Amino acid sequence: MDPAPVLEGLQPLLDWRGLPLDLASLTALAAGLGWASGLRLYGLVFTLGMLSRYAGVHMPGGLDVLGHPLILGLSGLLLATEFLADKIPLIDSLWDSVHTFIRIPAGAALAAAVMGDQGTALQVAMGLLGGSLAAGTHMAKAGLRAAINTSPEPVSNVTTSLTEDALAAGGLWALFTHPLRFLSGLAIFMLLALWLLVRLWRVVAGMFRRADGNAG
Repeated sequence: MDPAPVLEGLQPLLDWRGLPLDLASLTALAAGLGWASGLRLYGLVFTLGMLSRYAGVHMPGGLDVLGHPLILGLSGLLLATEFLADKIPLIDSLWDSVHTFIRIPAGAALAAAVMGDQGTALQVAMGLLGGSLAAGTHMAKAGLRAAINTSPEPVSNVTTSLTEDALAAGGLWALFTHPLRFLSGLAIFMLLALWLLVRLWRVVAGMFRRADGNAG
């Protein structure tokens, strides 16, 4: 398979000339897309579409469709909407609640699309991986924002949202330029997300126990 033309600096992630570098690179990309879907889905889709349409980057599998003008326009509009909604207290949690049913399947679909030329088994495997990473990232993000919304001041929401914007942008940059470092960072991120979810669950469980005690 001839290598697709890519911008200088994007290799070796999008250069799948050989095995096993091929599968390793594609797996890194699938994992990254799953993670980013749970954090900033529309920013991810818009970025990939712009790279495909205007930067000459040929995406693997079925990802080139993201460069279609209709998808670019819609993802750009939703990106702007999410940028604003994510910084308004309570609106951000409502947005997260709705997107429980969007980010996770989208993460699975994007990760599976990476393996569009590699066979059904790998598509299913990457779909499961991408959906799982999207679910973990989304749940950690939504849980943290719900906890922050217990405070009436809006500064924490804006600061946290901007931090998530920077994290998503930095993660995508690392994914395309230093995929092995990205995977190391992803492992650390998911461990921290798991720790956060456990802590949040304990807090919520404690609140219910206290409520039951007061009711009794």
